[in-house]
Amino acid sequence: MNDISSPSPRPAEPALRRASVGVRIGKVQVGGGAPVVVQSMTNTDTEDPAGTARQIAELARAGSELVRITVNTPAAAAAVPRIRERLDMMGVEVPIIGDFHYNGHQLLEAEPACAEALAKYRINPGNVGFGKKKDSQFAAIIEKALEYGKPVRIGANWGSLDQSMVAALMDENARRAEPWDASHVAREALIRSALDSAARAEALGLPRERIILSCKVSGVQELIAVYRDLGERCDYALHLGLTEAGMGSKGIVASSAALAVLLQEGLGDTIRISLTPEPGQPRTGEVVVAQELLQTMGLRAFTPMVTACPGCGRTTSTFFQELAKTVQEHVRAKMPEWRVKYDGVENMTLAVMGCVVNGPGESKHANIGISLPGNGEAPSAPVFIDGEKAMTLRGDNIASEFVGIVEGYIDAHYASRGA
Repeated sequence: MNDISSPSPRPAEPALRRASVGVRIGKVQVGGGAPVVVQSMTNTDTEDPAGTARQIAELARAGSELVRITVNTPAAAAAVPRIRERLDMMGVEVPIIGDFHYNGHQLLEAEPACAEALAKYRINPGNVGFGKKKDSQFAAIIEKALEYGKPVRIGANWGSLDQSMVAALMDENARRAEPWDASHVAREALIRSALDSAARAEALGLPRERIILSCKVSGVQELIAVYRDLGERCDYALHLGLTEAGMGSKGIVASSAALAVLLQEGLGDTIRISLTPEPGQPRTGEVVVAQELLQTMGLRAFTPMVTACPGCGRTTSTFFQELAKTVQEHVRAKMPEWRVKYDGVENMTLAVMGCVVNGPGESKHANIGISLPGNGEAPSAPVFIDGEKAMTLRGDNIASEFVGIVEGYIDAHYASRGA
């Protein structure tokens, strides 16, 4: 029989960051023990410098630390330095990554200002070139990276695998005494594509500390299997992402299911959540999901976290739901200002609870918590600050009063930067 007086086991903690090679992208460190970095990508036409710079700025202000843009035409390449200039004028220092497919070697050669303005190049080994041209076109991009001192992400994707490599692996597999199944062959093709390309880049003179690898698939279990294998076979910095994750809850759940497993095992140095935006919704949603994934796992802190109950038959009033939404939207909207002004505010915890069952207890666990009245409870809302009951709110102004308490706590408890 278990001794109920014995302490419960400690919760599992994420593995220490894998000892990957560190890569510097502008002012951002990726790998080498640095915290996991959040990345996003624009969906604007890069040929529109104003629109693209505006969206990059929105992503950066939402918390994206690296932003990738498509560079697919001569006009898009020519627009890159103008995008960088606009961002600099706005005071947005986020590094821009150029995403190249098929013609990157030509664009970088024709537009040296583009090659200089980008902080990193992304190459897909599956479409950098075909046949006899593949090696020379890959080499041309690496040579530009060397000329301008840029790091490179070699990003294999199972939607654009090098078919000659796939065919060679299938032939090799057919000769095995115990052939692999088709999914194993596909995983091996992805991994070899990335690793062989990295070896080629090193042979051309690109240092290991300027190489990042990724091997993206759209299936959760396949992604986990690929990165576990890749992590055992190299020490490069790794970019994680479930490609074509989908829209809404499906994309969020699938990405979180895959990336959480890998991050828990210490794999991954930068992540992107590849969500299809809901019609009319901002692109910044993918940044919020990436941040919340890292923060809920205890890997990083970006903004005060709000605990809120789901509601039940005790809480038919929607007021606690509205208050939780108000508080959550307020802290996220204020975070760009708080981040500049206060140290450590992102670690603050808040609780908005809907009845007496778990309300007081959860509120005491947070820095600031409120327990709203459920059905049949007295029309009063006790507020707890750092585990102690501080006051009781009543009336029609509970939301604004609670937000004011949060603001006052931040001002009193977090040292102002530069003070």
